[in-house]
Amino acid sequence: MTADGRFAPSPTGTLHVGNLRTALVAWLFARSQDARYLVRMEDLDSGRVRERFYDEQLADLAALGLDWDGPVERQSQRIALYEEAVGALRAAGLVYECWCTRAEIREAASAPHGTLPEGAYPGTCLRLTASERAEREAAAARPPALRVRADAARVAFEDRIAGHFGGVVDDFVVRRNDGAFAYNLAVVVDDAEQGVREVVRGADLLDSTPRQLWLGARLGLAAPRHAHVALMLGPDGERLAKRHGAVTLADRAAFGQSAPDVRDELAASLGLGARGEALTPAELVERFSVGGLRDAA
Repeated sequence: MTADGRFAPSPTGTLHVGNLRTALVAWLFARSQDARYLVRMEDLDSGRVRERFYDEQLADLAALGLDWDGPVERQSQRIALYEEAVGALRAAGLVYECWCTRAEIREAASAPHGTLPEGAYPGTCLRLTASERAEREAAAARPPALRVRADAARVAFEDRIAGHFGGVVDDFVVRRNDGAFAYNLAVVVDDAEQGVREVVRGADLLDSTPRQLWLGARLGLAAPRHAHVALMLGPDGERLAKRHGAVTLADRAAFGQSAPDVRDELAASLGLGARGEALTPAELVERFSVGGLRDAA
């Protein structure tokens, strides 16, 4: 099994140093194993995507000394793959239509539902009678979303950084009511189709992994390995965000910090060296180990 990896940002804004830290870790995972490193733009949220961010994000990666293999893929150009996957789920009887509004979902998700995690969708539309379904369809102002039928399956896996992790899979959305395909579907299809076998990403996505592993299994796809990287935090202990000040490469440049300086800072935060060592990307690859990353996390 190859260990091809990827970085998959959304071109909806400028990458901050926390995003770039994750990109660096994913690159180190791949390059330390002589594997491919792919870049994929997750641009299905057309209302927030801006064309200038595609080039800007790639320029920031290059400024850090990160290279990638092959062309940069865009999810917006891969719609046929997602349609095929939904068709397979429908043929297997694993999806159903959901007319619930956000308010109804919030109200239903706040009630106790036994095995489901707090806030999970409890399967309201799955339990509708034929007449109730017809009423919902007739009264709906827009098309329904499409949810999987997961039957509260429990999925566990070994994360290469976080260790053993598991969760109950709720009936999550694979196609939104505006027709857009959901992240949990697209990322599973994309990683499998592109041959990604090592998914390295931020720890904020750890909770979504049981859903994705469940879905991949239902689609007959091989499961990749996962490594969820601890997030960078701001001075207030919260997840790093633009409100914390100088968090982008452009911000740092305005204060006289070069992109290699930022790379040096990120490497130090990963336990790969001390601040000021000015290590090259190749030297970082030589020092990198998963065990050391777990210790740093």
